[in-house]
Amino acid sequence: MKKLLTATAASALLAASAVAAEDVKIGVILGFTGPLESITPMMAAGAEMAMAEVTASGKLLDGSTVTPVRADSTCIDAAAATAAAERLITSDNVNAIMGADCSGVTGAILQNVARANGVVMVSPSATSPALSTAEDDGLFFRTAPSDARQGVVMTDVIMERGIKTVALTYTNNDYGKGLADSFQAAFEAAGGTVTISAAHEDGKADYSAEVGALASAGGEVLVVAGYTDQGGKGIIQASLDTGAFDTFVLPDGMVGQELVDTIGSDLDGSFGQYPGTDSKGSEVFQGLAAAAGFDGTSAFAPESYDAAALIMLAMQAAGSTNSADFAGKIMDLANAPGEPILPGELGKALDLIAAGQDIDYVGATAVELIGPGESAGNYREIEIGGGAINTVRFR
Repeated sequence: MKKLLTATAASALLAASAVAAEDVKIGVILGFTGPLESITPMMAAGAEMAMAEVTASGKLLDGSTVTPVRADSTCIDAAAATAAAERLITSDNVNAIMGADCSGVTGAILQNVARANGVVMVSPSATSPALSTAEDDGLFFRTAPSDARQGVVMTDVIMERGIKTVALTYTNNDYGKGLADSFQAAFEAAGGTVTISAAHEDGKADYSAEVGALASAGGEVLVVAGYTDQGGKGIIQASLDTGAFDTFVLPDGMVGQELVDTIGSDLDGSFGQYPGTDSKGSEVFQGLAAAAGFDGTSAFAPESYDAAALIMLAMQAAGSTNSADFAGKIMDLANAPGEPILPGELGKALDLIAAGQDIDYVGATAVELIGPGESAGNYREIEIGGGAINTVRFR
């Protein structure tokens, strides 16, 4: 339960601990190259829009500005991601990290860089259930829900369409394996049958052998727990070319407009889900994103805005840009009680915090952090049709 400070006490506390105006640097480490490179630009744009909003307000820590510093996680190369994160901290002197994106590289950065240097990380999209129990020294948070939740939601989406048997393929890494295991457990518990659960490797030119095995096992649809710009796309194309499957279930890593554009009308009727909400904050965020020139409905773009916003608001609450000081503020700011804060209201939030008043950061995704600093989770159910990713409902 948050403790409500009086304005006088809070002002005294902040006056004692406040830093002089500075250029706060926040690392934005995402897969600008690799299997999610088509959705990463919108994620970065979401985070950087929050930073620009705070800078324009002039209300962070006595007028401090915020500068984003980009780095490439590659999404799949842990060594490259670790080196990039190390450079952010040791060369660019970032105060915190917004990222990473894919679960494997996020875990590597957390263990090898963030913990070693005592730097806060807030990921908008690393969803592996293993991250819920990872040793993090209180430094790691995520605004996307765990795939333990997505497995249950995906089961509901499939079952409600009357589908009882599925084949399952997953990218052979922490994200793919974690999601596949969570989904299979939930689907079978609900009475469904997974005819085969088989890993695939990214980066191959030919997926005919993998598709042959999936087709032999059978299933009404094929669940593809992969990446939209990599092996997942290859699996789908090979399935269509051979007639093995014609309907695909697309979890979060597979939802991207470029996939729809590449596959074309053959993807019509395929369906799935990714984190999303129909909250007022989501509507506001989409309007702000449109004005800024990017798609606010793109997967994990809203979560990226919220991740960056929580970092900056926590700095204000602590009166410090030091991770050791502000890490402990993030959970309180993201949850009730307090004045609800939506996208576009970060300046208002900074004023309230400075006055010692509680806020409840609702943000673009109706943020509610639970347990080990992760989102409780809301999902957008989608279906492909007419060259578009169409929203069916929210869950």
